[in-house]
Amino acid sequence: MPIASPREVIVGIVANPASGRDIRRLTAKASVFPTAEKANMVQRVLGPLGRLGVDRVLMMPDKTGISAGIVRALRTHHASRLPPWPQVEFLDMPITETQEDTVRAARMIEAAGAALVVVLGGDGTHRVVASACPTLPMATLSSGTNNVFPDLREATVVGLAAALFATGRITADEALRANKRLVVSCGGREEIALVDACVTRLDHIGARAVWEPSSITELFVTFAEPDAIGLSAIAAAVETVPRDGEHGLHVRCGEGGRPVLAPIAPGVLADMDIVEATRLEAGVSCPIAARHGSIALDGEREIELDGSEQAWIRLDHAGPPTLDVPAALAAARTRGVSQPFGLPQVVGSSARGDSHSVDPTINPKRRQS
Repeated sequence: MPIASPREVIVGIVANPASGRDIRRLTAKASVFPTAEKANMVQRVLGPLGRLGVDRVLMMPDKTGISAGIVRALRTHHASRLPPWPQVEFLDMPITETQEDTVRAARMIEAAGAALVVVLGGDGTHRVVASACPTLPMATLSSGTNNVFPDLREATVVGLAAALFATGRITADEALRANKRLVVSCGGREEIALVDACVTRLDHIGARAVWEPSSITELFVTFAEPDAIGLSAIAAAVETVPRDGEHGLHVRCGEGGRPVLAPIAPGVLADMDIVEATRLEAGVSCPIAARHGSIALDGEREIELDGSEQAWIRLDHAGPPTLDVPAALAAARTRGVSQPFGLPQVVGSSARGDSHSVDPTINPKRRQS
């Protein structure tokens, strides 16, 4: 894939076709997040990107219909002579329908020189992107089951803020927010979580999602908001931990503890007993008590504990940079740089004074994705 020229502005898009469709929604009778709406969200992002001068969008392909919906929309948009969208290219990559697709797409987007990647998914999707590309800025959009890390926000507004940053109208200091993360180590393996790491008695990964509250023994969180849905809601029932705070929280669950009620998934309220809750300080490695079971990262079981290795967890502030949409839009208003084209550049952007056409013939090899 060609690397961006000094004046070319590239934005990536990763839309997880599987997000918002797991067992937690099915067992709770919650609605799934439809493919058509994901394609519509991408289109609502493309509009602001095109209006503010983003040249190219690199998008992860899929087999569920998101890519096909975008190809149809591109043809219609081009024929209607509407305000231009960026040139959209689907990444030339194999489709495995596993999280490896997200990993490969994120790395290809970063290697191409993208200013940031727009991610549609839940906590798990954003964790995978952050693991693959720790320093690539993310614009987050909720389309999952547990949506604590990504913003629940209109895609048009996210697209506008992303375009302002990508084209250099506002700086990284104005547009981006730092995040905490949890680093889980077990033997020679190291994984991260952006919101929570949950230790369960379940021996096997299985369906991955944690939806049996009685299996939970320990919970570690980077932040815990009172209105959260997901496992971090258990910690939030004990103490609010700010997203931008210095510390996290470690919660131990078990019989005889303080009873709390927490919404751990859509439609699922869990009765939990909290034995102990202590602050999790940054940089301090904490041993995980259980030697058998499994560890869920941001709601999905990823690590099996077979008793052969001690698992450790620590909190740090090396999480991925994310687009702070309100701050970005406020900065643009202050600077007076939220107009389409021809305005002064702030940090060497490629925002241009001329419109550009959209070529609807995009990566012919990937049209049927």
